[in-house]
Amino acid sequence: MEVSELIRKYILINATEHDGKAVAKSVLGKLLADHPELRDSVLDVRYKIDTMINEINAWNPNKQKFELEKMGGYEQIKQVEKQGLPDLDVKNKFVVRFAPNPDGALHLGNARPAILCNEYAKKYNGKFILRFDDTDPKIKKPEIRFYKWIKEDLKWLKIKWHQEIIASKRLNIYYKYAEELVKSGKAYVCTCNDEKWKPLRNSGKACHCREIDEKLQLKNWKKMLAHKFREKEAVLRIKTELDAKNHAVRDWAAFRIVDKPEHPLSKKKVWPLYNFASAIDDHLLGITHILRGQEHSTNETKQRYLYEHFGWKYPDVTILGRFSLSDMVLSKSTIREGIKERKYSGWDDPKVGTLRALRRRGFQPEALRQIIVDIGPKSSDITIASENLSAYNRRMIDKTANRYFFIPNPKRIEVKNLTIRKVSIPIHPENKSKKRSFSLGKYFYIDAKDFDKYKGLEIRLKDLCNIKLNEVSIFTSEKVKAVPKIQWVPSKFVPVRVTMPNKEIKGYGEINLLKAKVNEIAQFERFGFVRIEKITRDSIIAIFGHE
Repeated sequence: MEVSELIRKYILINATEHDGKAVAKSVLGKLLADHPELRDSVLDVRYKIDTMINEINAWNPNKQKFELEKMGGYEQIKQVEKQGLPDLDVKNKFVVRFAPNPDGALHLGNARPAILCNEYAKKYNGKFILRFDDTDPKIKKPEIRFYKWIKEDLKWLKIKWHQEIIASKRLNIYYKYAEELVKSGKAYVCTCNDEKWKPLRNSGKACHCREIDEKLQLKNWKKMLAHKFREKEAVLRIKTELDAKNHAVRDWAAFRIVDKPEHPLSKKKVWPLYNFASAIDDHLLGITHILRGQEHSTNETKQRYLYEHFGWKYPDVTILGRFSLSDMVLSKSTIREGIKERKYSGWDDPKVGTLRALRRRGFQPEALRQIIVDIGPKSSDITIASENLSAYNRRMIDKTANRYFFIPNPKRIEVKNLTIRKVSIPIHPENKSKKRSFSLGKYFYIDAKDFDKYKGLEIRLKDLCNIKLNEVSIFTSEKVKAVPKIQWVPSKFVPVRVTMPNKEIKGYGEINLLKAKVNEIAQFERFGFVRIEKITRDSIIAIFGHE
Protein backbone atom coordinates (compact mmCIF):
# COMPACT_ATOMS: atom_id res chain seq x y z
CA MET A 1 0.00 0.00 0.00
CA GLU A 2 1.41 3.39 -1.04
CA VAL A 3 1.83 6.06 1.63
CA SER A 4 -1.01 8.26 0.30
CA GLU A 5 -3.36 5.28 0.20
CA LEU A 6 -2.27 4.25 3.69
CA ILE A 7 -2.97 7.75 5.03
CA ARG A 8 -6.38 7.74 3.35
CA LYS A 9 -7.29 4.48 5.07
CA TYR A 10 -6.20 5.74 8.49
CA ILE A 11 -8.28 8.90 8.05
CA LEU A 12 -11.34 6.83 7.08
CA ILE A 13 -10.89 4.54 10.09
CA ASN A 14 -10.57 7.53 12.43
CA ALA A 15 -13.61 9.22 10.86
CA THR A 16 -15.86 6.18 11.24
CA GLU A 17 -14.79 5.86 14.87
CA HIS A 18 -15.58 9.52 15.64
CA ASP A 19 -18.98 10.21 14.09
CA GLY A 20 -17.61 11.12 10.70
CA LYS A 21 -15.04 13.64 11.87
CA ALA A 22 -11.44 12.44 11.73
CA VAL A 23 -8.92 14.28 13.91
CA ALA A 24 -5.60 14.98 12.16
CA LYS A 25 -3.55 14.70 15.36
CA SER A 26 -5.01 11.30 16.20
CA VAL A 27 -4.51 10.04 12.64
CA LEU A 28 -0.85 11.11 12.69
CA GLY A 29 -0.22 9.53 16.08
CA LYS A 30 -1.78 6.19 15.14
CA LEU A 31 -0.03 6.15 11.77
CA LEU A 32 3.42 6.79 13.26
CA ALA A 33 2.85 4.27 16.04
CA ASP A 34 2.00 1.52 13.55
CA HIS A 35 4.58 2.65 10.97
CA PRO A 36 7.64 4.12 12.71
CA GLU A 37 9.48 4.04 9.38
CA LEU A 38 7.42 7.11 8.37
CA ARG A 39 8.89 9.27 11.15
CA ASP A 40 11.72 10.40 8.90
CA SER A 41 9.16 11.97 6.53
CA VAL A 42 6.74 13.22 9.18
CA LEU A 43 6.36 16.70 7.65
CA ASP A 44 5.28 15.23 4.32
CA VAL A 45 2.94 12.79 6.07
CA ARG A 46 1.39 15.61 8.11
CA TYR A 47 0.87 17.67 4.94
CA LYS A 48 -0.87 14.77 3.17
CA ILE A 49 -3.15 14.22 6.17
CA ASP A 50 -4.11 17.90 6.21
CA THR A 51 -4.88 17.91 2.48
CA MET A 52 -7.07 14.79 2.62
CA ILE A 53 -8.87 15.12 5.92
CA ASN A 54 -11.21 18.00 5.08
CA GLU A 55 -12.54 16.26 1.98
CA ILE A 56 -13.18 13.00 3.86
CA ASN A 57 -14.77 14.79 6.83
CA ALA A 58 -17.20 16.48 4.43
CA TRP A 59 -18.58 13.11 3.30
CA ASN A 60 -21.58 11.63 5.10
CA PRO A 61 -20.84 8.64 7.38
CA ASN A 62 -22.33 6.13 4.95
CA LYS A 63 -19.96 7.19 2.18
CA GLN A 64 -17.01 7.05 4.62
CA LYS A 65 -17.91 3.47 5.58
CA PHE A 66 -18.39 2.51 1.93
CA GLU A 67 -14.97 3.92 0.95
CA LEU A 68 -13.34 2.17 3.92
CA GLU A 69 -14.91 -1.17 2.95
CA LYS A 70 -13.55 -0.73 -0.60
CA MET A 71 -10.07 -0.47 0.98
CA GLY A 72 -10.50 -3.67 3.02
CA GLY A 73 -12.42 -2.32 5.99
CA TYR A 74 -10.92 -2.62 9.45
CA GLU A 75 -8.65 -5.47 8.48
CA GLN A 76 -5.34 -4.95 10.23
CA ILE A 77 -2.93 -2.88 8.19
CA LYS A 78 0.31 -4.77 7.76
CA GLN A 79 3.24 -3.21 9.55
CA VAL A 80 6.73 -3.04 8.14
CA GLU A 81 8.84 -5.68 9.83
CA LYS A 82 11.13 -4.11 12.42
CA GLN A 83 14.79 -4.71 11.88
CA GLY A 84 15.85 -4.37 15.52
CA LEU A 85 18.99 -2.63 16.73
CA PRO A 86 21.91 -2.45 14.31
CA ASP A 87 24.86 -4.71 15.09
CA LEU A 88 27.89 -3.44 16.97
CA ASP A 89 31.45 -4.63 16.49
CA VAL A 90 31.59 -7.23 19.24
CA LYS A 91 34.45 -9.71 19.50
CA ASN A 92 34.92 -11.87 22.60
CA LYS A 93 32.91 -10.07 25.27
CA PHE A 94 30.51 -7.19 25.71
CA VAL A 95 30.48 -4.90 28.76
CA VAL A 96 28.64 -1.56 28.88
CA ARG A 97 27.91 0.96 31.59
CA PHE A 98 25.29 3.59 32.30
CA ALA A 99 26.72 6.46 34.34
CA PRO A 100 24.03 8.85 35.63
CA ASN A 101 24.82 11.81 37.86
CA PRO A 102 22.59 11.63 40.96
CA ASP A 103 21.87 15.37 40.96
CA GLY A 104 18.30 15.03 39.68
CA ALA A 105 15.65 12.59 38.49
CA LEU A 106 16.20 10.71 35.24
CA HIS A 107 14.42 12.02 32.16
CA LEU A 108 13.78 10.14 28.93
CA GLY A 109 16.89 11.64 27.34
CA ASN A 110 19.02 10.29 30.21
CA ALA A 111 17.28 6.94 29.97
CA ARG A 112 17.94 6.52 26.25
CA PRO A 113 21.54 5.21 26.64
CA ALA A 114 20.44 3.06 29.58
CA ILE A 115 17.73 1.39 27.49
CA LEU A 116 20.06 0.89 24.53
CA CYS A 117 22.88 -0.47 26.71
CA ASN A 118 20.44 -2.86 28.34
CA GLU A 119 19.09 -4.04 25.00
CA TYR A 120 22.57 -4.59 23.59
CA ALA A 121 23.69 -6.40 26.74
CA LYS A 122 20.79 -8.80 26.27
CA LYS A 123 21.53 -9.14 22.56
CA TYR A 124 25.18 -10.08 23.14
CA ASN A 125 24.72 -11.88 26.46
CA GLY A 126 26.92 -9.20 27.99
CA LYS A 127 27.27 -7.30 31.22
CA PHE A 128 25.49 -4.08 32.16
CA ILE A 129 27.04 -1.89 34.88
CA LEU A 130 25.32 0.94 36.72
CA ARG A 131 27.96 3.51 37.69
CA PHE A 132 26.97 6.59 39.66
CA ASP A 133 29.06 9.50 38.35
CA ASP A 134 29.00 11.54 41.57
CA THR A 135 32.42 13.18 41.84
CA ASP A 136 31.26 16.79 41.40
CA PRO A 137 30.32 18.07 44.87
CA LYS A 138 30.55 21.68 43.73
CA ILE A 139 28.20 22.15 40.76
CA LYS A 140 26.29 18.91 40.13
CA LYS A 141 25.73 18.21 43.79
CA PRO A 142 24.57 14.64 44.45
CA GLU A 143 21.61 13.98 46.75
CA ILE A 144 20.83 10.71 48.50
CA ARG A 145 17.25 10.61 47.20
CA PHE A 146 18.45 10.64 43.58
CA TYR A 147 20.58 7.51 44.00
CA LYS A 148 17.38 5.76 45.11
CA TRP A 149 15.16 7.36 42.47
CA ILE A 150 17.50 6.42 39.61
CA LYS A 151 17.48 2.77 40.66
CA GLU A 152 13.68 2.87 41.04
CA ASP A 153 13.29 4.37 37.57
CA LEU A 154 15.61 1.81 35.97
CA LYS A 155 13.72 -1.04 37.61
CA TRP A 156 10.45 0.48 36.37
CA LEU A 157 11.93 0.44 32.85
CA LYS A 158 12.64 -3.28 33.34
CA ILE A 159 16.40 -2.65 33.29
CA LYS A 160 18.56 -5.04 35.30
CA TRP A 161 22.19 -4.35 36.08
CA HIS A 162 24.88 -6.85 36.98
CA GLN A 163 27.06 -4.54 39.05
CA GLU A 164 26.63 -1.22 40.85
CA ILE A 165 29.52 1.23 41.23
CA ILE A 166 29.57 4.52 43.13
CA ALA A 167 32.45 6.68 41.95
CA SER A 168 32.72 8.76 45.13
CA LYS A 169 33.58 5.59 47.06
CA ARG A 170 36.57 4.96 44.77
CA LEU A 171 38.54 8.16 45.42
CA ASN A 172 41.58 6.26 46.74
CA ILE A 173 41.71 4.28 43.48
CA TYR A 174 41.75 7.51 41.48
CA TYR A 175 44.44 8.96 43.77
CA LYS A 176 46.60 5.89 43.13
CA TYR A 177 46.47 6.22 39.34
CA ALA A 178 47.01 9.96 39.54
CA GLU A 179 50.19 9.38 41.57
CA GLU A 180 51.46 6.94 38.94
CA LEU A 181 51.04 9.64 36.30
CA VAL A 182 52.85 12.21 38.45
CA LYS A 183 55.77 9.82 39.07
CA SER A 184 56.07 9.07 35.34
CA GLY A 185 56.01 12.74 34.40
CA LYS A 186 52.67 12.56 32.61
CA ALA A 187 50.77 14.73 35.06
CA TYR A 188 51.71 17.80 37.11
CA VAL A 189 50.34 20.04 39.83
CA CYS A 190 49.55 23.49 38.43
CA THR A 191 49.28 26.48 40.75
CA CYS A 192 48.55 29.04 38.02
CA ASN A 193 45.30 30.95 38.28
CA ASP A 194 42.93 31.16 35.29
CA GLU A 195 44.15 34.61 34.27
CA LYS A 196 47.67 33.29 33.87
CA TRP A 197 46.85 29.80 32.61
CA LYS A 198 44.38 30.48 29.79
CA PRO A 199 46.59 32.84 27.70
CA LEU A 200 49.45 30.31 27.91
CA ARG A 201 47.17 27.43 26.95
CA ASN A 202 45.65 29.35 24.03
CA SER A 203 49.07 30.25 22.68
CA GLY A 204 50.36 26.68 23.06
CA LYS A 205 52.96 27.53 25.68
CA ALA A 206 53.85 25.64 28.86
CA CYS A 207 53.43 27.21 32.27
CA HIS A 208 56.36 27.06 34.70
CA CYS A 209 54.59 24.35 36.76
CA ARG A 210 54.91 21.90 33.87
CA GLU A 211 58.72 22.10 33.97
CA ILE A 212 59.09 21.19 37.65
CA ASP A 213 60.75 17.79 38.22
CA GLU A 214 58.77 14.70 39.24
CA LYS A 215 59.97 14.66 42.87
CA LEU A 216 58.66 18.16 43.55
CA GLN A 217 55.50 17.35 41.57
CA LEU A 218 54.89 14.34 43.81
CA LYS A 219 55.43 16.52 46.88
CA ASN A 220 52.90 19.06 45.58
CA TRP A 221 50.42 16.29 44.81
CA LYS A 222 50.65 15.04 48.37
CA LYS A 223 50.19 18.61 49.58
CA MET A 224 46.98 18.72 47.57
CA LEU A 225 45.75 15.50 49.21
CA ALA A 226 46.66 16.88 52.65
CA HIS A 227 44.66 20.05 51.87
CA LYS A 228 47.75 22.22 52.14
CA PHE A 229 46.49 23.99 49.03
CA ARG A 230 43.07 25.61 49.12
CA GLU A 231 40.32 25.70 46.53
CA LYS A 232 41.50 27.18 43.20
CA GLU A 233 45.12 27.31 44.43
CA ALA A 234 46.13 24.08 42.64
CA VAL A 235 44.86 21.50 40.15
CA LEU A 236 46.38 18.32 38.76
CA ARG A 237 46.77 18.45 34.97
CA ILE A 238 47.26 15.65 32.44
CA LYS A 239 50.03 16.36 29.96
CA THR A 240 48.96 16.51 26.31
CA GLU A 241 50.32 18.16 23.16
CA LEU A 242 50.52 21.86 23.83
CA ASP A 243 49.56 22.55 20.23
CA ALA A 244 46.50 20.26 20.22
CA LYS A 245 43.96 21.62 17.74
CA ASN A 246 41.23 21.79 20.39
CA HIS A 247 42.39 24.25 23.05
CA ALA A 248 40.08 22.64 25.62
CA VAL A 249 42.08 19.41 25.67
CA ARG A 250 45.49 21.03 26.18
CA ASP A 251 46.86 19.87 29.57
CA TRP A 252 43.34 19.31 30.86
CA ALA A 253 42.54 19.43 34.57
CA ALA A 254 42.04 16.01 36.17
CA PHE A 255 41.70 16.89 39.89
CA ARG A 256 40.60 19.97 41.79
CA ILE A 257 40.24 20.98 45.42
CA VAL A 258 36.85 21.66 47.00
CA ASP A 259 37.19 23.23 50.45
CA LYS A 260 33.62 22.51 51.54
CA PRO A 261 32.30 19.62 49.47
CA GLU A 262 28.51 19.30 49.61
CA HIS A 263 28.52 15.55 49.12
CA PRO A 264 26.40 13.04 51.05
CA LEU A 265 28.95 10.19 50.87
CA SER A 266 32.39 11.77 51.28
CA LYS A 267 33.99 14.84 52.83
CA LYS A 268 37.34 14.52 51.08
CA LYS A 269 38.74 17.70 49.57
CA VAL A 270 40.42 16.50 46.36
CA TRP A 271 38.02 15.38 43.64
CA PRO A 272 38.61 13.91 40.18
CA LEU A 273 36.89 15.62 37.31
CA TYR A 274 34.57 13.62 35.08
CA ASN A 275 37.12 12.59 32.46
CA PHE A 276 39.62 11.15 34.90
CA ALA A 277 37.23 9.13 37.07
CA SER A 278 35.20 7.91 34.10
CA ALA A 279 38.24 6.86 32.06
CA ILE A 280 39.88 5.00 34.96
CA ASP A 281 36.67 3.16 35.78
CA ASP A 282 35.97 2.24 32.17
CA HIS A 283 39.33 0.48 32.06
CA LEU A 284 39.16 -1.15 35.48
CA LEU A 285 35.58 -2.36 34.93
CA GLY A 286 36.47 -3.85 31.56
CA ILE A 287 34.09 -1.68 29.54
CA THR A 288 34.25 -2.77 25.90
CA HIS A 289 31.63 -0.46 24.37
CA ILE A 290 30.45 3.05 25.21
CA LEU A 291 27.21 4.64 23.99
CA ARG A 292 27.52 8.38 24.53
CA GLY A 293 26.10 11.67 23.32
CA GLN A 294 27.93 13.65 20.65
CA GLU A 295 28.47 16.44 23.18
CA HIS A 296 31.11 14.18 24.75
CA SER A 297 33.46 14.30 21.74
CA THR A 298 35.90 16.60 23.56
CA ASN A 299 35.71 14.40 26.65
CA GLU A 300 36.61 11.38 24.57
CA THR A 301 39.67 13.18 23.19
CA LYS A 302 40.80 13.98 26.73
CA GLN A 303 40.27 10.43 27.92
CA ARG A 304 42.21 8.97 25.01
CA TYR A 305 45.29 10.91 26.20
CA LEU A 306 44.92 9.18 29.56
CA TYR A 307 44.61 5.76 27.91
CA GLU A 308 47.74 6.43 25.85
CA HIS A 309 49.70 7.37 28.99
CA PHE A 310 48.80 4.04 30.59
CA GLY A 311 49.06 2.00 27.40
CA TRP A 312 45.43 0.90 27.50
CA LYS A 313 43.02 0.17 24.63
CA TYR A 314 40.10 2.57 24.42
CA PRO A 315 36.58 1.03 24.23
CA ASP A 316 34.53 1.09 21.03
CA VAL A 317 32.32 4.18 20.94
CA THR A 318 28.85 4.66 19.46
CA ILE A 319 27.74 8.28 19.23
CA LEU A 320 24.14 9.19 20.04
CA GLY A 321 22.62 12.39 18.69
CA ARG A 322 20.92 14.85 21.00
CA PHE A 323 17.49 13.74 22.16
CA SER A 324 14.59 16.04 23.01
CA LEU A 325 10.84 15.87 23.49
CA SER A 326 8.55 18.53 22.11
CA ASP A 327 6.39 20.24 24.75
CA MET A 328 8.38 18.69 27.62
CA VAL A 329 11.31 20.05 29.61
CA LEU A 330 14.28 17.68 29.91
CA SER A 331 17.05 19.88 31.31
CA LYS A 332 17.71 18.95 34.93
CA SER A 333 19.02 22.42 35.73
CA THR A 334 15.89 24.01 34.24
CA ILE A 335 13.64 21.64 36.19
CA ARG A 336 15.55 22.29 39.40
CA GLU A 337 15.27 26.05 38.95
CA GLY A 338 11.60 25.72 38.03
CA ILE A 339 10.90 23.78 41.23
CA LYS A 340 12.73 26.44 43.22
CA GLU A 341 10.62 29.17 41.59
CA ARG A 342 7.45 27.06 42.05
CA LYS A 343 6.94 26.91 38.30
CA TYR A 344 6.90 23.12 38.65
CA SER A 345 5.35 21.22 41.54
CA GLY A 346 8.25 18.78 41.68
CA TRP A 347 10.32 16.32 39.65
CA ASP A 348 7.09 14.56 38.65
CA ASP A 349 5.29 17.67 37.40
CA PRO A 350 3.31 16.74 34.23
CA LYS A 351 5.04 19.53 32.29
CA VAL A 352 8.48 17.90 32.50
CA GLY A 353 9.89 14.85 30.76
CA THR A 354 11.27 12.96 33.74
CA LEU A 355 10.48 9.27 34.00
CA ARG A 356 8.67 10.00 37.25
CA ALA A 357 6.43 12.54 35.49
CA LEU A 358 5.74 10.21 32.57
CA ARG A 359 4.94 7.36 34.95
CA ARG A 360 2.61 9.66 36.90
CA ARG A 361 0.78 10.45 33.66
CA GLY A 362 0.26 6.78 32.89
CA PHE A 363 2.96 6.15 30.31
CA GLN A 364 4.00 2.51 30.23
CA PRO A 365 7.68 1.49 30.49
CA GLU A 366 7.25 -0.82 27.49
CA ALA A 367 6.13 2.13 25.35
CA LEU A 368 9.15 4.22 26.35
CA ARG A 369 11.53 1.34 25.72
CA GLN A 370 9.98 0.61 22.34
CA ILE A 371 10.24 4.13 20.98
CA ILE A 372 13.90 4.32 22.06
CA VAL A 373 14.68 0.95 20.46
CA ASP A 374 12.87 1.93 17.25
CA ILE A 375 14.89 5.16 17.05
CA GLY A 376 18.04 3.15 17.73
CA PRO A 377 21.56 4.55 18.25
CA LYS A 378 21.29 7.29 15.64
CA SER A 379 24.03 9.91 15.60
CA SER A 380 21.72 12.64 14.25
CA ASP A 381 19.79 14.90 16.61
CA ILE A 382 16.25 13.73 17.30
CA THR A 383 13.17 15.54 18.56
CA ILE A 384 10.24 13.30 19.40
CA ALA A 385 6.85 14.93 19.00
CA SER A 386 4.60 14.43 22.00
CA GLU A 387 1.96 12.86 19.75
CA ASN A 388 4.48 10.22 18.65
CA LEU A 389 5.24 9.29 22.25
CA SER A 390 1.51 9.26 22.98
CA ALA A 391 0.87 7.00 20.00
CA TYR A 392 3.32 4.40 21.30
CA ASN A 393 1.68 4.51 24.72
CA ARG A 394 -1.85 4.44 23.31
CA ARG A 395 -1.01 1.23 21.50
CA MET A 396 -0.02 -0.31 24.85
CA ILE A 397 -3.04 0.80 26.90
CA ASP A 398 -5.96 1.10 24.49
CA LYS A 399 -7.01 -2.54 24.77
CA THR A 400 -7.02 -2.61 28.57
CA ALA A 401 -8.03 0.89 29.71
CA ASN A 402 -11.56 1.00 31.10
CA ARG A 403 -13.86 3.63 29.59
CA TYR A 404 -15.70 6.22 31.68
CA PHE A 405 -17.81 9.31 31.00
CA PHE A 406 -16.38 12.66 32.09
CA ILE A 407 -17.91 16.10 31.51
CA PRO A 408 -15.35 18.93 31.75
CA ASN A 409 -17.77 21.90 31.46
CA PRO A 410 -20.96 20.59 33.08
CA LYS A 411 -24.34 22.03 32.10
CA ARG A 412 -27.54 20.56 33.46
CA ILE A 413 -30.40 19.70 31.12
CA GLU A 414 -33.78 18.11 31.73
CA VAL A 415 -35.07 15.31 29.49
CA LYS A 416 -38.85 14.93 29.32
CA ASN A 417 -40.73 11.73 28.43
CA LEU A 418 -37.71 9.51 29.17
CA THR A 419 -38.94 6.12 30.37
CA ILE A 420 -35.55 4.44 30.66
CA ARG A 421 -34.62 4.16 34.33
CA LYS A 422 -31.45 2.11 34.12
CA VAL A 423 -28.84 1.39 31.47
CA SER A 424 -25.74 -0.81 31.33
CA ILE A 425 -22.80 0.07 29.08
CA PRO A 426 -19.68 -2.03 28.35
CA ILE A 427 -16.69 -0.81 30.31
CA HIS A 428 -14.59 -1.48 27.20
CA PRO A 429 -15.74 -1.78 23.56
CA GLU A 430 -13.90 -5.11 23.20
CA ASN A 431 -15.27 -6.52 26.44
CA LYS A 432 -19.05 -6.56 26.05
CA SER A 433 -19.56 -8.88 29.04
CA LYS A 434 -18.20 -6.47 31.64
CA LYS A 435 -20.57 -3.55 32.10
CA ARG A 436 -21.09 -0.44 34.20
CA SER A 437 -24.59 0.57 35.20
CA PHE A 438 -26.35 3.93 35.48
CA SER A 439 -29.51 4.81 37.37
CA LEU A 440 -31.36 7.53 35.47
CA GLY A 441 -33.70 10.35 36.36
CA LYS A 442 -34.83 13.29 34.29
CA TYR A 443 -31.71 15.44 34.80
CA PHE A 444 -28.40 15.00 32.99
CA TYR A 445 -25.13 16.88 32.68
CA ILE A 446 -23.50 17.48 29.31
CA ASP A 447 -20.57 19.61 28.16
CA ALA A 448 -21.58 23.26 27.83
CA LYS A 449 -19.71 23.41 24.51
CA ASP A 450 -21.82 20.54 23.16
CA PHE A 451 -24.95 22.34 24.31
CA ASP A 452 -23.99 25.54 22.51
CA LYS A 453 -23.04 23.62 19.36
CA TYR A 454 -26.09 21.37 19.06
CA LYS A 455 -28.86 23.34 20.80
CA GLY A 456 -32.16 22.83 19.00
CA LEU A 457 -30.94 19.76 17.10
CA GLU A 458 -31.57 16.08 17.57
CA ILE A 459 -28.54 14.44 19.15
CA ARG A 460 -27.76 11.13 20.81
CA LEU A 461 -26.72 10.77 24.41
CA LYS A 462 -23.99 8.24 23.73
CA ASP A 463 -25.02 4.61 24.34
CA LEU A 464 -28.43 5.74 25.66
CA CYS A 465 -31.01 7.50 23.50
CA ASN A 466 -31.81 10.37 21.14
CA ILE A 467 -33.16 13.72 22.32
CA LYS A 468 -33.97 17.10 20.87
CA LEU A 469 -31.48 19.21 22.76
CA ASN A 470 -32.55 22.22 24.81
CA GLU A 471 -32.40 23.16 28.46
CA VAL A 472 -35.63 21.21 28.64
CA SER A 473 -35.00 18.46 26.10
CA ILE A 474 -37.47 15.98 24.60
CA PHE A 475 -36.81 12.25 24.34
CA THR A 476 -37.24 11.18 20.69
CA SER A 477 -36.17 7.52 20.41
CA GLU A 478 -33.77 4.79 21.46
CA LYS A 479 -32.99 3.88 17.85
CA VAL A 480 -29.45 4.63 16.71
CA LYS A 481 -29.49 7.37 14.07
CA ALA A 482 -26.87 9.29 12.10
CA VAL A 483 -26.95 12.23 14.53
CA PRO A 484 -24.16 13.75 16.66
CA LYS A 485 -23.23 11.80 19.78
CA ILE A 486 -22.32 13.57 23.00
CA GLN A 487 -21.10 12.55 26.43
CA TRP A 488 -23.31 12.73 29.49
CA VAL A 489 -23.54 11.83 33.14
CA PRO A 490 -26.76 11.42 35.11
CA SER A 491 -27.71 13.62 38.03
CA LYS A 492 -25.81 11.32 40.36
CA PHE A 493 -22.15 12.01 39.61
CA VAL A 494 -18.73 12.29 41.25
CA PRO A 495 -16.63 15.50 41.11
CA VAL A 496 -13.43 14.97 39.14
CA ARG A 497 -10.28 17.07 38.99
CA VAL A 498 -7.89 16.41 36.09
CA THR A 499 -4.35 17.78 36.27
CA MET A 500 -3.19 18.69 32.78
CA PRO A 501 0.38 19.72 31.85
CA ASN A 502 -0.59 23.41 31.75
CA LYS A 503 -3.86 23.68 33.64
CA GLU A 504 -6.36 21.92 35.84
CA ILE A 505 -9.85 20.95 34.70
CA LYS A 506 -12.74 20.34 37.07
CA GLY A 507 -15.82 18.47 35.99
CA TYR A 508 -18.25 15.66 36.68
CA GLY A 509 -17.57 11.98 36.15
CA GLU A 510 -19.84 8.96 36.22
CA ILE A 511 -20.37 7.46 39.65
CA ASN A 512 -18.74 4.20 38.54
CA LEU A 513 -15.36 5.94 38.81
CA LEU A 514 -15.57 5.35 42.56
CA LYS A 515 -15.10 1.64 41.77
CA ALA A 516 -11.86 2.31 39.90
CA LYS A 517 -8.47 1.68 41.49
CA VAL A 518 -5.69 4.09 42.34
CA ASN A 519 -3.02 4.00 39.57
CA GLU A 520 -5.53 2.56 37.11
CA ILE A 521 -5.10 3.79 33.54
CA ALA A 522 -8.51 4.79 32.22
CA GLN A 523 -9.94 6.55 29.21
CA PHE A 524 -12.32 9.43 29.75
CA GLU A 525 -14.25 9.02 26.53
CA ARG A 526 -13.63 11.78 23.97
CA PHE A 527 -11.33 13.48 26.44
CA GLY A 528 -8.22 11.34 26.79
CA PHE A 529 -6.33 8.73 28.76
CA VAL A 530 -5.69 9.45 32.43
CA ARG A 531 -4.14 7.82 35.44
CA ILE A 532 -6.34 7.71 38.53
CA GLU A 533 -4.19 9.24 41.25
CA LYS A 534 -6.55 9.55 44.21
CA ILE A 535 -10.03 8.32 45.13
CA THR A 536 -11.97 9.58 48.14
CA ARG A 537 -15.55 8.92 49.18
CA ASP A 538 -16.80 11.77 47.06
CA SER A 539 -14.15 12.83 44.55
CA ILE A 540 -11.60 11.65 41.98
CA ILE A 541 -8.20 13.15 41.14
CA ALA A 542 -6.72 12.10 37.79
CA ILE A 543 -3.54 12.98 35.90
CA PHE A 544 -3.93 13.55 32.16
CA GLY A 545 -1.76 11.35 29.96
CA HIS A 546 -2.66 12.10 26.37
CA GLU A 547 -5.52 11.89 23.89
